[in-house]
Amino acid sequence: MLAILAIFVLLGCTNRVENPTVINELPKIYPDYVGVTIPVEIAPLNFNSVEADIDCMDVVVRGSKGGELHTQGDYADFDIDDWHTLTLQNKGGQLTFTVCIRKSGQWMQYQDFNVSVSPYALEEWGLTYRRIAPGYEVFSHMGLYQRDLSTFDEYVIIENTQVPGMCVNCHSAHQTDPQKFVFHVRGDHGATMFQIDGKREWLKAKNDMLGGSMVYPYWHPSGEYCAFSTNQTRQGFHIMPDERIEVLDLSSDVFVYHPATHEILTDSLLQTKDWNENSPVFSPDGNTLYYMTGKQQDYSTHYKDGRYNLCMIAFDPKTGQFGEKVDTIFNAVAMGKSLTWPRPSYDGKYILFTLMDYGYFSVWHNESDQWLLDLQSGEARELKEINSDKADSYHNWNLNSHWIVFTSRRDDGLYSRLYLACIDEQGKVSKPFMLPQRHPKEYYSESLYSFNVPDFTKTKVDFDAYEAGREIASDKRVETKVK
Repeated sequence: MLAILAIFVLLGCTNRVENPTVINELPKIYPDYVGVTIPVEIAPLNFNSVEADIDCMDVVVRGSKGGELHTQGDYADFDIDDWHTLTLQNKGGQLTFTVCIRKSGQWMQYQDFNVSVSPYALEEWGLTYRRIAPGYEVFSHMGLYQRDLSTFDEYVIIENTQVPGMCVNCHSAHQTDPQKFVFHVRGDHGATMFQIDGKREWLKAKNDMLGGSMVYPYWHPSGEYCAFSTNQTRQGFHIMPDERIEVLDLSSDVFVYHPATHEILTDSLLQTKDWNENSPVFSPDGNTLYYMTGKQQDYSTHYKDGRYNLCMIAFDPKTGQFGEKVDTIFNAVAMGKSLTWPRPSYDGKYILFTLMDYGYFSVWHNESDQWLLDLQSGEARELKEINSDKADSYHNWNLNSHWIVFTSRRDDGLYSRLYLACIDEQGKVSKPFMLPQRHPKEYYSESLYSFNVPDFTKTKVDFDAYEAGREIASDKRVETKVK
């Protein structure tokens, strides 16, 4: 009986589209893929109709350079292999989608919409990111994960089920190559993990001479160094309905770690008494260290005065020495704003950053937007083409610097989702698209987790979570020394 019922259900949505009523508007679909630009390698753009109580959806996709796909069912569900054949055939061209829905026995056909297939390859296996429930002190079920961008397959890197009470965060790979990989562990068994060419080390979570932990890592292009900041942070809660939480940076400094010698390289210009230095990143040539800095505040009363500029200092990778002066390269404070999360493109053209009213923890600020600094001209502009009226924050580049991934709460205002966008040779950024899922409406409506700190990964991260859990619980740690 079940088999017979399944056949009838299947046949119920396998009819030809005949005499449809033409609707003079674009289809309302979820996710919104109308007019986006995608890489050849991306997983199929499966989508649902936003219309209620539809009987069936019929979608035909035609390539400007040839090829055609057809799917019919409760939602648009494309075969992965057929989809990639079509996108490869139409690299640098367009895909035209014809969407029809049947409602109350009547077919309706909407205006066609286009999706551009970028000439720029993605050249990355996938993404790494953290998924976490949007809580404040209790970590619940969370971890680091990786996703194959050409399919819908997600894999665990490590979860906090390995060690009860553990929180994993601040992961980073060397220019998207996970052969050099780092993340931080908070909790009773705190540590900073380095995995280099398959060999793992667990560093002592805190160095007393630094006064804090090693967080917000970023690898030197040579792979010989990794920049960090050490932060003393606190959380505060708003009583206003549109604001939830504030992360306060009570004190922070910047330093560089040398894994081969376990030495921490410091400088008085990066560890000042009255200023907070935070979130360091290296330039692609390795000769400059960028970071954000802001004057310390009395955060109990003046937390909205906490604002950051983007600064730079020279760095000599041969000697591990820093320059003798600090330059401000973007003055956000003069605009009455605060800058956070600077990320240089790997081709050396730009720095992508987030701008907000105050503070540095942009994921909780609805006004946070993406900005792009042109390093050649020194001009910065708001990326209106990708920003929304909700928090747009954490972002990273792929290695060829033509794709970015970032988080946004634009979907429902509550959860951070992942979005991708393309940037061309002139610096124009395409309309972003939400990370595709096999069952998009079901996935995003039932998920209770936010995505954060996404990054591209050249290959799948090879990590033994079981052994790592044992090593974390053992509390065997490597001491670091300040040079």
